Amino acid sequence: MSSAISPTPAPLALYVHWPFCVSKCPYCDFNSHVRESVDQAAWQKALLADLAHEAEALPDRRLTSIFFGGGTPSLMPPATVAAILNAAERHWGFAEGIEITLEANPSSVEAARFADLAAAGVNRASLGVQALDDEALHFLGRAHGVDEALRALQTAQGVFGRVSFDLIYARPGQPLPDWEAELSRAIGYGTEHLSLYQLTIEPGTRFHTEAAAGRLTIPDGDAAADLFEATRQRTAAAGLPAYETSNHARPGAESRHNLTYWRYGDYVGVGPGAHGRREGVATVRRKKPENWMAAVDRNGHGIEAEETLDPVTRATEALVMGLRLREGVDLTRITALAGGREMVNHATLDTMSRQGLIRLEGNRLIVTEAGALLLDAVLREVVVTDGVPG
Repeated sequence: MSSAISPTPAPLALYVHWPFCVSKCPYCDFNSHVRESVDQAAWQKALLADLAHEAEALPDRRLTSIFFGGGTPSLMPPATVAAILNAAERHWGFAEGIEITLEANPSSVEAARFADLAAAGVNRASLGVQALDDEALHFLGRAHGVDEALRALQTAQGVFGRVSFDLIYARPGQPLPDWEAELSRAIGYGTEHLSLYQLTIEPGTRFHTEAAAGRLTIPDGDAAADLFEATRQRTAAAGLPAYETSNHARPGAESRHNLTYWRYGDYVGVGPGAHGRREGVATVRRKKPENWMAAVDRNGHGIEAEETLDPVTRATEALVMGLRLREGVDLTRITALAGGREMVNHATLDTMSRQGLIRLEGNRLIVTEAGALLLDAVLREVVVTDGVPG
């Protein structure tokens, strides 16, 4: 007698948002909040309830990655992290070799928790170093100094199996040679992954107010392009090539969780302001911590909006996200997501291909190194929405 072989469940990622920070950085537009005190027991209970709701909505899956983001999730009690991980494993089960990342500030206070966070199950840390210059750290509103950050990095490297850290460049008045020296120093610390972001002025931030008043000017387009090109060249030469617009890793050390986003896989998001995509349904949680908490108490979850996405929206999201990746996107999959509709402007594609900005390898569309400098413009011209490019 033969028996049917059960199909392998499609992989699933989990994002957990911890919204609290010690202070608000002037460049930050993330959903982060400063509170004098946090009822840790109430927050653990609410996060577990929000998690249980998602598990009920999307059963019979297996988690391949979990990401604690914020805010500053290294401020979470390790017992809360452990409780969430235990519940997640109970609800879904863990794939072999699951990646469990937690964002952390590189302060001595938070570094003291690293061993307990690792014991709770975290196996990858992402440190918000942001600069290797004390004056720049002060400008960016960071509470740590360079020496403290490097001590925290050393602690993380001794505790977690995998470590990444962030730097922000294209800061006001930052010369190219200074950034190249800072980047070389960062590479020398031997982490498997670096996230390198150009400073952008986001609406609603203190930097936006400063820029509008003429008190803050970031490098212009040409200078920023020089910094971007130098970043790609130096990381590639060091064996940490860009696998996404701002993310660099040794081959095999890419962030599996973030790859789920960029490859348009399913992920669930719990906690204030968290977004999710589960089988074509978009979920958004309430942003303000108190409103999210009240919603969980009232409804058993913190969802503010839940929407079934139409095929063209899904295909557009997958195309825009996927073209950030060095590997590009499979146009056959994009067309399937769109219900058979064509999602790229082939006339523009041919022109940009001749210009060396994009290329087709079989059915895979890839933005070149030259095109990565102009990614927003490439996307506007190539992606078809509502029957027109852009």
